[in-house]
Amino acid sequence: MQCEKCRAEITPGEPVCPECGALTVQNVEGFECTKQIERQLAAMIDQQGKEVIMDSKLFVALIQDFVPEFDKERRLLINMHKAGIIHDMLEEEDQSIGISKARGYMLNDLFIAEHAAEFVLVCFCYMLGWPYESSMREREPEEEDDDFDSIVEVAAPVSMEDKVFMPIDATRFRFKKDIRIPDGYTKIDSFCFDGWSRLKSVVLPDSLMGIGEYAFSECTNLRSIEIPERVKIIKGGAFNQCSKLTIIKIPDGILEIGDNTFAFCESLAEVDVPPSVSSIGVQAFAGCDALKKLYLPESVKFIDESAFLYCPNLTIHCYENSYVHKFCLAHKIRVETVAKGEGLSKK
Repeated sequence: MQCEKCRAEITPGEPVCPECGALTVQNVEGFECTKQIERQLAAMIDQQGKEVIMDSKLFVALIQDFVPEFDKERRLLINMHKAGIIHDMLEEEDQSIGISKARGYMLNDLFIAEHAAEFVLVCFCYMLGWPYESSMREREPEEEDDDFDSIVEVAAPVSMEDKVFMPIDATRFRFKKDIRIPDGYTKIDSFCFDGWSRLKSVVLPDSLMGIGEYAFSECTNLRSIEIPERVKIIKGGAFNQCSKLTIIKIPDGILEIGDNTFAFCESLAEVDVPPSVSSIGVQAFAGCDALKKLYLPESVKFIDESAFLYCPNLTIHCYENSYVHKFCLAHKIRVETVAKGEGLSKK
């Protein structure tokens, strides 16, 4: 690992370069774009000056230009800036106390998921020039155990972008109703099967790690699809308007259900959300007329107000006094609860 400023070698995990003192960038688990956003925020400060940090209106205006491609992450940073996180951090003379208080406020008062809170802290600390090593940072390949490396050769890490199934690859299946995607593919590209009204079933490879935005949107005859356990990212709109999809299992490891992911899946009746999910986005289940039961774990700490629009038959099952329970009460959604410690079992 090299310093991006002076190119000196840095021990993985070091928050600053030992040679020039420059801060090191780091990715947070579930936010694989953290490094890129840190660099873009640093460029914003370099060009516009440090006064941007405390001026909420200016920050919101400029971050739209400097971080245009990461909508979810940009909204999160804007909301936390408006909530006064940076202001609270700077009120403390001791940086570690400022960081600790900011983390506690996000988790306990704003109900932000841990990974999301760490992402915010990493980005804001980088903007402020504070050295900070996240406990949830993604490990670099060179951080593998040295003793293990001396015994066996460590395989190169597999990336979601290693082998992408592109729309051009899908064309050979254009007139088939039931398809099987060959093993080895790591991601289904965005809009890959968008509007394929003939498609009835898809078998995805076990090697798959991600599904792009609107990958299967408007597949109006799609009834069956099993998502492999290795899948960690399902982008927004992936199954939007799959009107005959009746059941889907979301694998553990998915951190969020993005905007419009299952919007207007009119036949979807029951969904069990795994304990890895922390947020549910804009109109994620809107228009799911047949949706009767949705099991939401305690890990869910953010739900957009429009997530369950036009779901007249929905009852949400959750833990008593959880964020989800309070959300349901506030938005007049039917809810059934169990006490903490009990299983969120299907009845």
